[in-house]
Amino acid sequence: MSKTGTKAAGLLLSGAIAIGGWGISPHTHAAAAASAKSSAPAQTIPQIIAKVSPSVVGIIGEVPVGASEDWGGEDSGSAEDGYDLAHGSGVIIRSNGWIVTNAHVVEDMDHIQVVTSEGKSYKVREVYSDPTSDLALIKINVSGFKPATFVSTKETTLVGEPVIAIGTPVSLSLRNSATLGIVSGLNRAAGAEYRLIQTDATINPGNSGGPLVNMRGEILGINSMKYAAVDIDNTGFTIPAATVQYIVKQLFAQGEVIRAGLGLELEESFSATVGLPSEDPLTVSEVMSDEARRAGVREGDVLYSVAGHRITALVDLNELMKAYVPGQTVRVLMQTDGDIVERRIVLTNE
Repeated sequence: MSKTGTKAAGLLLSGAIAIGGWGISPHTHAAAAASAKSSAPAQTIPQIIAKVSPSVVGIIGEVPVGASEDWGGEDSGSAEDGYDLAHGSGVIIRSNGWIVTNAHVVEDMDHIQVVTSEGKSYKVREVYSDPTSDLALIKINVSGFKPATFVSTKETTLVGEPVIAIGTPVSLSLRNSATLGIVSGLNRAAGAEYRLIQTDATINPGNSGGPLVNMRGEILGINSMKYAAVDIDNTGFTIPAATVQYIVKQLFAQGEVIRAGLGLELEESFSATVGLPSEDPLTVSEVMSDEARRAGVREGDVLYSVAGHRITALVDLNELMKAYVPGQTVRVLMQTDGDIVERRIVLTNE
């Protein structure tokens, strides 16, 4: 699996850019499945692209020579200067200049500029990144653009829904390209910290940070990565809107993401590790926190549930921990020396 984004050679940027605000609106299923929980009317594909595209931007900057694999591209030929040019995509979420993108797009990137769908550019003034979720916030000092509308976290996305991916594949000259596909799968682990949406909408190098859009013109999430192999096509992954909202809220509040955790190193069963259905619990391989030790947890214990939720995969525990903050106490059901016991663990900062 490789993250997407790409390098570009010798681009000259000029002009000014603007952005909009973080919007949340109800989500309905695709037109073909319109049980219509959303009041937003179905739209044609050209209408959707015209609506969303102004909120999608290209991002370009300098990265260290040899870092090109992080963007899925090859060296741009500027090695004598000690850097390559790389680019990705982003989505305007606030009218005062905030844009969400992927952390790997802006990681180690200097002299970052944002390029609008109209070709105007503006220097990035602030960057806040969370590599764990592969999300980042960047800011430009221009206001007045309408932000993208994200799907409501209360609505359900369906496998088979038509979707559109918009971004900047291969080169900034191809910015705001759109590809069409469907939601291929939901709740995919795919080696990520949180569950992902799978899509067959083509996601090429440079599309990282761009949106996956439903047939109501609402953003389902931020495109992040795809499988990269000769015989594998159209297998892309998107960070769902709920996770984007969770991360962005914290980046706005304190400039970093503070995660709650059990203070335990846990191991999945073989079935869970390879992606097979599993009801097997997790095993404690190491007790990391004093709080967990005081709760009586020991290496080799088996973890069945947390706060009443059965846990069979690490990604499910990560999803559950979104609802908590360090310092809160949760009940856990564990097996110690053959005995099933309930313990209370004070969550730590992970």
